[in-house]
Parts: sequence; structure tokens; C-alpha cells
Amino acid sequence: MKEKQKIGAVQMATGPNISANLFEVERLTKEAVDEGARLVVLPENFAFMGKTDREQLAVREPDGEGPLQSFLARLSKQLGVWLVGGTIPLAGDDPDKVRAACLVFDDRGERVARYDKIHLFDVNLPGVDERYHESAVIEAGSELVVIDSPFGRLGVAVCYDLRFPELFRRMLDSTVEILAIPAAFTAITGKAHWESLVRARAIENLTYVVAAAQGGFHINGRETHGHSMIVDPWGTILAQVPRGTGYVCSTIDREFLDSVRRSFPTIHHRRLKCGP
Repeated sequence: MKEKQKIGAVQMATGPNISANLFEVERLTKEAVDEGARLVVLPENFAFMGKTDREQLAVREPDGEGPLQSFLARLSKQLGVWLVGGTIPLAGDDPDKVRAACLVFDDRGERVARYDKIHLFDVNLPGVDERYHESAVIEAGSELVVIDSPFGRLGVAVCYDLRFPELFRRMLDSTVEILAIPAAFTAITGKAHWESLVRARAIENLTYVVAAAQGGFHINGRETHGHSMIVDPWGTILAQVPRGTGYVCSTIDREFLDSVRRSFPTIHHRRLKCGP
């Protein structure tokens, strides 16, 4: 019998004060762990959101060392929890840009994966004067990440990635079973699409999804949607927090996942493949 385990997602309204943000991360992660969570996903940009995207350059770290990476390693080890560390700015190949890197740590504080955000949010929102140009500061990644974990085969994606189903189909080819998705959806796009996209990725891939979001008002004038949620392979929302700071926890049932995939085997009925 496969063990049922509890997982969690943290939601924040991050600002420019790194120390205050990390204090909040630690508090909320501990509360989730105290409730029984063995895997916790943090939101995108959990440690820092400045007045401009370019301020990330001042806090970027080289891969493998730096206070933000040390914080994640210490917290995961101290609490004995698997931690999907939202995103932090790491140095890339371009000296004028950063990588939006999501680092995964196991319950011993060992880094077991790094995913660099592939799809960058370069858009003008229709009907409003709101523009985003992530590629001006962020260097896109190119590699998928799906790893073994005590919770099943764990895949990682970040925010805007959610809109590209072919990414998740490629993960499915690597037998993904649970998706961790740190995000910071805008209030406008979140209201229109967030729940639909999160549930769609769960339904079409028959996976659990743990989506950890930013939710509130930020010093740069941005408003994020929140509504962090955990969704099962049938598309049912198991837990959700609407706005503001908080966390959600729910139990994942690997036997239920296996049962759904056996009785409703849509992922084996595919006739077209994504990519080479």
C-alpha cells in the first residue's frame, strides 16, 4: 500500500525587505510542517520583490553559494521537510541578467534539483495599461526537471510556464506524478485564468498540482492574484487560500492517482507527441 502524505503551499505578498520575507517564509513553512506537511512549495520571488525587476541584479547569487541558498538548505534540514524554493535570482551567462531558479531541497537540507524558468512573461495586458518584460532582466532556462521524491515523480514549473501544455506533456514522458508550480500571477490574469490553468494541467496529465502563489499588493504597484491551491488528478481543488499571507495543506493519495490513471487512461490514448 502506498503511503498517503501531506503536502503544502505557502502564499505571500513579498516586498523588498529580504529579512522580513525570509522570516515570513520560515513562520509559514513551520506552520505547514506542524500541520503534517512533508513537502512545502514556496511562491515565485518569495525572498525579494523590489520596485523594479532590475533590482534583482543586486541580490543575485552564484550557483551553489549565497544567503538565500543557505537559508533554503537550513530551513529544509531544520524542519525535516522537502522544500521547493519558489524562485531566487541566480547568476546566468549574461552578466546583465539573472536566472529565475527554483531549487529543490530534501529533508536533510541537500539540494536535489534546480529548475530555471523557461517561459518569460513578456506581455501587454489587454484593456489596461499594464506591461511586463521579464526577458529584459531574466535569462530563460531550457531544461525540464522531473525527479524522484518520496511523494512520487516530482516535476517543477514556474508561473508563466503554466500556459504551455507541451511543457507538461514532456514531463509526462518522464512519468511525472506531482507538479510543483511556484507563481506570481497578476490580479487580472489570475482572475481570468489561474484556476482554469492549474486544474487543466492536473486533469490532462492526471497529476497532483501544488501551486504556490503571490497574493496581495506589492511595493512596485503590482497586485497579485493569490489563490494558492492543491489540486488532485481529477481536477478537484483539495485546498485553497484566497488572498494575503497564508498556507494550504492537503493529503496526496498515490493509490488514488494510480487508480485514476488505470480506470481513465487518457495519458495512454495520446496519438501525437510533443517535441522530438
